[in-house]
Amino acid sequence: MFSSIGLIGAGTMGSAVLQAAAKGAPDAALYCSNRTPAKAQALAQEVGGQAVDNAAVARTCSLIFLGVKPQMMAGVLADLAPVLAARTDRFVLASMAAGLDGQAIQDLAGGKYPVICLMPNTPVAVGAGVVQYYGVDTTQEELDAFQALMAPAGLVDPIEPHLLPAASGVSGCGPAFCALFIEALADGGVACGLPRAKALAYAAQMVEGTAKLMMEKGLHPGQLKDGVCSPGGTTIQGVRVLEERGFRAAAMDAVIATFEKNKELAK
Repeated sequence: MFSSIGLIGAGTMGSAVLQAAAKGAPDAALYCSNRTPAKAQALAQEVGGQAVDNAAVARTCSLIFLGVKPQMMAGVLADLAPVLAARTDRFVLASMAAGLDGQAIQDLAGGKYPVICLMPNTPVAVGAGVVQYYGVDTTQEELDAFQALMAPAGLVDPIEPHLLPAASGVSGCGPAFCALFIEALADGGVACGLPRAKALAYAAQMVEGTAKLMMEKGLHPGQLKDGVCSPGGTTIQGVRVLEERGFRAAAMDAVIATFEKNKELAK
């Protein structure tokens, strides 16, 4: 369905999404633009597409990813509104801007165009990410095509619009929280004498393996924790320290903080 796919805003998240889309639609024409042209050119070379300007993406593509920061979206879409209004074919806008729902994107773009709001995370670039999405004024065929297009990204899941901000705090922002955890574990290993490279490799592989074990075996995280905590052993002492320092409460508060920020951006 999407014969030409474009990206406006070749930042970290937008680039990851286009990389996944390139795998999902290997025969589609790909276009990307960015306020720093060299960045768009580098991404275009990586995915086998073309680096163009914003107007060319808006004029050409049947699916237009908007990888623009929320605070910049109004200005970008104001410039593109005449280009979009001049089109006579059907196209879909796909926004990944936190705090801007589908109706807001339509208002900023100047028309009731089909909109897909998505919340990807950076691991989509390596096929191990999460993408939640919902549509506004889209057909089921378009949503199905989008689901198939993004399948190489990892877990692609339709969601109710009001749940997207919460999902963002868990999986959209989560890679930053997880990276902090991996770095902290590695720092602890270095403090105990491990070489830095080995400590990072061990911590990262442990996180990947634990997640895979939980998902493939259908285990609750508590079961995995209990399975490692032998009576009177070493692991339970580490768990005790994490509980004393408020590890779980801090993680919960981090997700809630992102949710509250999302609500602020929507005002």
